[in-house]
Amino acid sequence: MENTILLRNGKIFDGKNMLDGIHSVLIENGKISQIGNDDKFAGFSGQSHDVSGQTILPGLVDCHVHLCYTASGDPRADGDKMGPSQFTLTALKNAQATLRGGVTAVRDCGGREYMEFGVRDAINRGEFDGPTIYASGKIICMTGGHGHSHGRVADGVDEVRKAVREQILAGSDLIKIMATGGVMTPGVNPEDAHYNAEEMSVGVHEAHRFHKRTASHAQGTEGILNAVNAGIDSIEHGIFLTQELIDKMLAAGTYVVPTFAALYNILDNAENTDGPRIPAFIIEKCQRVAEAHKVSMKLFYEAGGKIAMGTDAGTPHNKHGKNADELRLMCANGMSQVDALRISTFNGADLMGLENHGLIAADCAADILVVDGDPSDDIEMVANTKNHKMVIKAGKVIELI
Repeated sequence: MENTILLRNGKIFDGKNMLDGIHSVLIENGKISQIGNDDKFAGFSGQSHDVSGQTILPGLVDCHVHLCYTASGDPRADGDKMGPSQFTLTALKNAQATLRGGVTAVRDCGGREYMEFGVRDAINRGEFDGPTIYASGKIICMTGGHGHSHGRVADGVDEVRKAVREQILAGSDLIKIMATGGVMTPGVNPEDAHYNAEEMSVGVHEAHRFHKRTASHAQGTEGILNAVNAGIDSIEHGIFLTQELIDKMLAAGTYVVPTFAALYNILDNAENTDGPRIPAFIIEKCQRVAEAHKVSMKLFYEAGGKIAMGTDAGTPHNKHGKNADELRLMCANGMSQVDALRISTFNGADLMGLENHGLIAADCAADILVVDGDPSDDIEMVANTKNHKMVIKAGKVIELI
């Protein structure tokens, strides 16, 4: 019974809802094999954990991280001083901190010269502990566009098509295309559309043609419209939504990944002098767009739009391993506690295309977070990692710090 674990007498949030009553969960060979009343497991003699007064839920899924980023006040300046070995070790360290923070799967939405791929592959093979990683490789952006210093610059439909093919050749799991300007790049405005409708359409179509999901950094209204019309799978950030856009996204089933933590951590640390200061242009842009972001996410949520959790971890003061803070921010921005849990588990797995993940159910992956209390009643049970009691990844108990 070496690969068998029994979690006894806990509440269960199954990825969609809190289940009635108290249940035990049997894990065998990396999967959930049975769920039932504890009497069902009478005589069990393997490894067991009494989780009375605690809740068993799927491991969190963060659909927007940057494993190569340092989360200092100025990650871009840090990156300019780092070589391949530093990037690789940073990505591994961040991935492992993310897992210990209760997150069992992530989408890396932009790395450095594919150096995060080696970390992804080693973790996904089981050589190191870490979350399941899907990685986009190089972001695809226009000349002078958001992220151009380390992205794949492509202009015009032929170059965009070629850039998508390059990411697929390199081994990308998803394709990320920059529809608008952004906060972290000097000299660009979040409100401005970058790729036009034709360029976006070609990029998304080419990715889908080869069975790759797509994500778009999209903050301004026109750029979001171009991405949605192109058939993008997820809008990252979604700062300037309109009712027209929301209606289109609802009809298309487009996900939004809000990344509340990105803006929050910049504005909350604007005066922080611990290490590199946040560049002034980043703070100015965050101040300019923060209220619009809150309004847009409230409208989209209240309209019943599809939302998945994402943090943008690695951006200024947005630390890997503190990803669960995003659930607190979702609730602070009007989302219910049960919805925040669903958004951060099942929805994330659904957006990533992770089959048999994001659920506490028989035959699903044993990627599990156990927390004190009832997080559907108090989101701090998940949002504050001090309340985390156990993380299990593919049936293996992970040591918490």
